[in-house]
Amino acid sequence: MEKGTWRASEEGTPQGATVSPLLANIYLHYVLDLWFQRWRRKQARGDVIITRYADDFIVGFQDRSDAEQFLALLRERLRMFALELHPEKTRLIQFGRLASKSRARCGLGKPETFNYLGFTHICGKSKAGFYLVKRHTMRGRMNAKLKDVKAEIQRRRHLPIPEQGNWLAAVVRGYFAYHAVPTNIYAMGRFRTQVGQHWYRALRRRSQRDRTNWARMKTLVDRWLPKARIQHPWPEERFDVTTQGKSPVR
Repeated sequence: MEKGTWRASEEGTPQGATVSPLLANIYLHYVLDLWFQRWRRKQARGDVIITRYADDFIVGFQDRSDAEQFLALLRERLRMFALELHPEKTRLIQFGRLASKSRARCGLGKPETFNYLGFTHICGKSKAGFYLVKRHTMRGRMNAKLKDVKAEIQRRRHLPIPEQGNWLAAVVRGYFAYHAVPTNIYAMGRFRTQVGQHWYRALRRRSQRDRTNWARMKTLVDRWLPKARIQHPWPEERFDVTTQGKSPVR
């Protein structure tokens, strides 16, 4: 569909269609995955890892020269199949345990961050001072979701409170089911707080005589909206990943 008009097409797939990620997995298995394994085995000097979901992927390199060589070869490889890398999402950055010290020696700032599958990945430290990859919900994605929730709350504001509460509980629960990863608890809490504030404003606009105040609103929020809590384990507990040299991924 383009500009509200349907037209027949024999190329591509509809945006958001369930067949789109399926075809991407099948196509990129041959275009990217098998080719990458061969390149890593025969040409890479240091450890190399890759993670891919449908048409989104990230590659990690121990050696910078490997990264530069791979990027050049990858562009050529994709061009052979009429594909190309997204110009705004493709870049080489320093990331990992040694990134902060390396950039500090060069007089640079903190390591760059990157977005992947809805999360901003950040080089950080644990409370004990050890290196830790922090994952926070992408700000733009959270704002877009809150905008949709706000519009729907306004549309439902005249429904009985239990109906509104049940719907909002399902929304927040579904949002947490994906975003409840370690180190993201504060972003989840902000999302829950913002949903509660949008709900409060919607209730206040039902009529000029509405007596909803913050004290009652807190009771409604505590009653209906699930509290933020981490639901997913740490990555090392979910995956058994090794690099080319069979060393554990850090």
